[in-house]
Amino acid sequence: MKKIEAIIREEKLDCVKKTLEKENYFGITVSEVIGRDRQKGIPLQWRAGEYMVDLIPKIKLELVVLDEDVDKILDIIAGNARTGEVGDGKIFVLPVSGILRIRTGDKDENAI
Repeated sequence: MKKIEAIIREEKLDCVKKTLEKENYFGITVSEVIGRDRQKGIPLQWRAGEYMVDLIPKIKLELVVLDEDVDKILDIIAGNARTGEVGDGKIFVLPVSGILRIRTGDKDENAI
């Protein structure tokens, strides 16, 4: 099992979520986050002049999937979140050593 963490643009969430649902991946956690990478922020204009916003709002998606589903999920997320511009985000894949569904006591693959 793997945990997929994807940092994407806010406006891409609905498209990614709908495509995951079409492919029968419903278990997802969504968080509003802020961060920066190579884009280093964006310049904005205000009455007093230009200023730099260096932490950009993003969306973090978290999913736990079977090993054989990882490539499909990566393709779905990247394909629906990509704009081709700096700031599209990143996807991280991490190992998961175990899962326990609290309500039923199901473990590991049965808990996904």
